[in-house]
Amino acid sequence: MFGIYFGKYLIDNGIITEKQYSDLLRKTKNSKVRMGLLAIETGLMTEEQAMEVNHLQQQEDKRFGDIAVEMGYLMDDDVIDLLDRQGDPYLLFIQQLLDDGLMTLDQIRKELINYRKAMGFTALDIDAIKTGDVDRIIPVFLKSYDIPTYIKNYILLTSRNIVRFVDRFFRMEKVQKITEYETPLCAMQHVVGEYRFYVSICGDDKGFEKLARGFAGTVFPSDIEIEVEDTLDATGEFINCNDGLYATGLSERNINLIVETPVMKSNPVRLSAKDHMYRVPLFIEEQPLDLIVCFEDDSFSMEDI
Repeated sequence: MFGIYFGKYLIDNGIITEKQYSDLLRKTKNSKVRMGLLAIETGLMTEEQAMEVNHLQQQEDKRFGDIAVEMGYLMDDDVIDLLDRQGDPYLLFIQQLLDDGLMTLDQIRKELINYRKAMGFTALDIDAIKTGDVDRIIPVFLKSYDIPTYIKNYILLTSRNIVRFVDRFFRMEKVQKITEYETPLCAMQHVVGEYRFYVSICGDDKGFEKLARGFAGTVFPSDIEIEVEDTLDATGEFINCNDGLYATGLSERNINLIVETPVMKSNPVRLSAKDHMYRVPLFIEEQPLDLIVCFEDDSFSMEDI
């Protein structure tokens, strides 16, 4: 998932194109990180040493790790550790940038620093995003506000389920506190019980269609045009499934919730609340949608506009 976040930054800053970005993601799907790049990025070898080993590989029928051990650059345990990291999502993306000649390693390092500054991330935040682990990535975007743990856990579960059921290249951006929000389409559900909150997925027809096709792909083949009402129904089913899983998980801790019937709006609406309402920007196949969460606020309302 690292490539999704860093790649968007590179596009926005004119360093790569949308097509180059799509090609990068496609090429990394079944790739492995080469041992030389792994050794450099982990600090076990210098670029010069890796190039020397690569040159010898062209002359000898030996693996990179075997030659590096023979030359005293690596230990056997180092090779084992590096082999375990060949699926590293961060390094796969970096490797493809290099292979496609889009950037040099020095340019990548420079832009990583600029990306961190532009996003206000700490070094630990960047390390979390590099892992590609949604359980570590999503909390990076939830740090700005005093959101209760049960809501953070809800947003994390929703993110997991989007990756699981809809789009494994899903991306999220930093949460924003709001008091009013207008949207052309909306699918909303009220959760009540020991915790009380409203959740809504909002956006336009393009975003809803991406979510619907991802969640119910066998129902909506890619070559079939689907109506807005169908995409709303599929989105409502996703919310219902997601919230049901959330409620089931809490019931195992004796926390009881009731998930009410989803409400779908195919006309523009305004959501408002005095406090405790947050916008979570989501991108499914790069189409924007917003997850709106409002908790413990009796002033929440939804009205047609």
